[in-house]
Amino acid sequence: MSVVAALRLIPLSIWRNSLDQWTWRSFMITLVLNQAIGPIIGMLVWTAVLPGSAEVRTYFFLLLIVQLTTVSYEDHTFCTSIFDGTIIERLLLPQPVIADAFGVNLSLRFWHTIFGLPILAAVGIAIGFRLDLADLLLTVPAILLAGVLRFLFTIAVALTAFWTERATALVSLANVVIGMLGGTAAPIFLLPQEVADLARLLPCWPMLGMPGEIAAGLLTGTQVAAGYGCQLVWLIIFGGVVALVWRRGLRRFTAVGG
Repeated sequence: MSVVAALRLIPLSIWRNSLDQWTWRSFMITLVLNQAIGPIIGMLVWTAVLPGSAEVRTYFFLLLIVQLTTVSYEDHTFCTSIFDGTIIERLLLPQPVIADAFGVNLSLRFWHTIFGLPILAAVGIAIGFRLDLADLLLTVPAILLAGVLRFLFTIAVALTAFWTERATALVSLANVVIGMLGGTAAPIFLLPQEVADLARLLPCWPMLGMPGEIAAGLLTGTQVAAGYGCQLVWLIIFGGVVALVWRRGLRRFTAVGG
């Protein structure tokens, strides 16, 4: 199947999975609250450390948006299908399995955004959030690229389910690392310059903290361009990793009687 044909099927996957997920909306609200806790606690802690800092408030508010709109649960939605063998059903569908997984991912993000709107509204009003048009034009593409990058990163780790039953634990660990190094535990821009420069080269920052720093006006034009470049480089790297691990994992799965 061509790439164009696969992309055309993704909206159908999003629609189908969105309807399925609506049936467990109460659990979805719990997931949204769980995802919102980290950025909100970070905001409370760092605004206490740096009271009156509009940049910190703006940064963590965007971090909350990024967390809700780029969340990935492939440790549950994808690993499980490998463990119980139901991935065979996906292999029979007229659509690449990874493309279908992306559709599941986007449908979950859709509901996280919808159910997260009251939280975003309440926090935004509380901090007096405002974003000018120029910052908005730079921030939105960064969030979209962060979403694709986080999916590729998560699915790459989730594909270890072909080799180990600890894949879900590995994905959970990867999410902790993203939070630690991506700017939730400690904003990158508050770290010593040498450490911050190194952290911005790692994949965690472009997945999480970068859009917040852009919105808060903490990056120069050159740094913003470098951030986009970092996102694109990691997209290529993780895209290649996913393609390689998928092919090898699928061969192993079929070889052992999957």
